[in-house]
Amino acid sequence: MVHTRYVAYPAILDDRENDPGTYTVTFPDVQGAISQGTGIPEALANGAEALELMLYDAKELPAATNLSDVKSDNPEAIVSYIMVDLIAAAKKVKLPVVRKNTTIPIDLAEKAEEAGINFSATLTEALKVKLGV
Repeated sequence: MVHTRYVAYPAILDDRENDPGTYTVTFPDVQGAISQGTGIPEALANGAEALELMLYDAKELPAATNLSDVKSDNPEAIVSYIMVDLIAAAKKVKLPVVRKNTTIPIDLAEKAEEAGINFSATLTEALKVKLGV
């Protein structure tokens, strides 16, 4: 069983358009992963969170550009890898749920209750199988 799925992408920390020490964090390879932070530690932490939110459920991950190429394209910024664990990130994401009322035969309901079956979990599993997700 896989417990981790680490990825690392070059991040650009740039404070030229902000107050000094307030960094905008962008990822050339992950469009939409944008954050900011006051000070480098906060910028790195917030950048990691933005990266997690953009990639935690991605079926295909973008290729990471070579760090030295990103550095040469951004000589006035701080360029560093930011690493995240996508499996841990997915566990932190809270997906919204909806209540659905269903009807099933009474004998099936009684047997399932006696067996301690969770109806919501079973319906969720069956829908995932049926939809191929």
